[in-house]
Amino acid sequence: MNKEDPQANSSRNLNKPFTDKDSIRVSILSEALPYIQRFAKKKIVIKYGGSAMADKKLKNAVLRDIALLSSVGVQIIVVHGGGPEINQWLKKLGIKPVFRDGLRITDSETMDVVEMVLAGRVNKQIVSGINNHGSLAVGLCGIDGGLIESRTLGDGTHGLVGEVSKVNKKILSPLLEEGYVPVISSVANASDGRSHNINADTVAGELAAALGAEKLILLTDTPGILRNENDPSSLIEKIRLSEARELIDKGIVKEGMRPKVECCIRSLAQGVNAAHIIDGRTPHALLLEVFTDSGIGTMVMGRG
Repeated sequence: MNKEDPQANSSRNLNKPFTDKDSIRVSILSEALPYIQRFAKKKIVIKYGGSAMADKKLKNAVLRDIALLSSVGVQIIVVHGGGPEINQWLKKLGIKPVFRDGLRITDSETMDVVEMVLAGRVNKQIVSGINNHGSLAVGLCGIDGGLIESRTLGDGTHGLVGEVSKVNKKILSPLLEEGYVPVISSVANASDGRSHNINADTVAGELAAALGAEKLILLTDTPGILRNENDPSSLIEKIRLSEARELIDKGIVKEGMRPKVECCIRSLAQGVNAAHIIDGRTPHALLLEVFTDSGIGTMVMGRG
């Protein structure tokens, strides 16, 4: 072998013909061009949670897809949960997790654990994963830069569970313009300085509205909104706001799905173009939703 010939040392065999796999890959890239052009510089808020966080293989695929979307010019904002890991730490500390209406009852001890797990451990794992796939992510919580101001939810029966009272998007704008992926945990301060645990779906919806996002995408552990929770074939692929409200009123949408649908309704009512509830257990669910016409899961439409 001629050591001075760079082609002779190349690992690529120039005489090897392209395979069918190569042709398929190139074809897919070509077909994705209109979608890449459509969403370049557009904001997409992704709520990341469920099995897509717990399963190592799924987690790697989701973070890689987020890095890909960012790399082709989509401005991605990630809002994450971390319920299973919070539960694990609560149990280690002898604190029993309690839920009501799909929301975690959060006393002061539980709030300490929530803040530690979400703003610390889980947030930085996601940031590291995105960075490892070649994009640059920055970890934030609602406290940073006054990004999110909170108030106690309802009459306080859920404890230190909050709702979003204000979003300060100024901290995000320069990060997005420079190509960073903000990764946000749903912990925020109230005016009295107390930390609040806010449902991550709710935070994602309010951020999407404040940013004028093109899409809000919620990754879940279900195919989408089901008319019958025990029958995956009852998936509703498209639904209007009025129909979504009816499903809540009739109790068809309940428990953990209720805050997801409610945040879709609120974000659309405030100007977000489309909201999607998709199955994060499906490989490359994000790319299927963004880069295909049919998409997956349930699309909640703003009219009606």
